[in-house]
Parts: sequence; structure tokens; C-alpha cells
Amino acid sequence: MTPQDRATKSSEALWQGDHAARWLGITVVSVGEGTSVLSLKVEPHHCNGHGMCHGGITFALADTAFAYACNSRNQATVAQHNTISFIAPGQVGDVLTATAHEVSLTGRSGIYDIRVTNQDGTVIAEMRGMSRAIKGPLFPE
Repeated sequence: MTPQDRATKSSEALWQGDHAARWLGITVVSVGEGTSVLSLKVEPHHCNGHGMCHGGITFALADTAFAYACNSRNQATVAQHNTISFIAPGQVGDVLTATAHEVSLTGRSGIYDIRVTNQDGTVIAEMRGMSRAIKGPLFPE
């Protein structure tokens, strides 16, 4: 199995149980070994009392992209911790895109950077995620 095939099958296995991402309206755009691109159209129900995309929604998008990137090798992997910086607000109608890429993978620990942008390329948020592999694959090989 090629690394791309493994990443695709891992993504499909994650998506089967990812009720939160589907409920939020997140879409998987692409996956690769150690990478992912996910998107979300900001709807009124994603907005806070200031009329902008709630930070928790932006974080959920970034965190989900992180999950698809760090699980791309068919090794069950979870977040150890994350930090996020909000740069600009998302607005109703924006299409937010979270692009995740692996910075480092050593043993069971990984580091991933995730950038969230809008349809104009404006940076909405930057997140760094630290992952930890746990027992088990996502699908049998």
C-alpha cells in the first residue's frame, strides 16, 4: 500500500465515526501522509455574540485538520496539547480552510502546524498541535 493509499484509507476510517466534523459542516478536501486540508463554510449558527465566527468553531476546524494529518499513517493518534492564535475573525459566508502539515514525527510524538485561512487567503488562525500515538490501527492492513 502506498503512503497516499494509507492516508486516504485512514481518512475514510476516521470519517466513519467523525460525527462532530459532519455536524459542524466540515469537509475533507484532501489528505496525504502527514498532511490534510479541510474546509468549513461559516453559517450564522457558527457565530458568537459579536457576529463573527466563534473561536471554538475555528479551533474545531484546525483541530480536525490536525487529527486527519496525524492519523494519516493508520496509527491511532490523539492530541496531546494544542495552542492556537486567532489572527482575524471569520465572517458569515466565509469558507475557512485549515491546512495541516507535519513538522516532526519522532517515536510516538508528533508536531503539526495548522493554518486557517479564508477564501481570500487572509490568515484567520495559526495552531500548533502536539500528537501522541496510542494503541491500534484505524483499519486492518
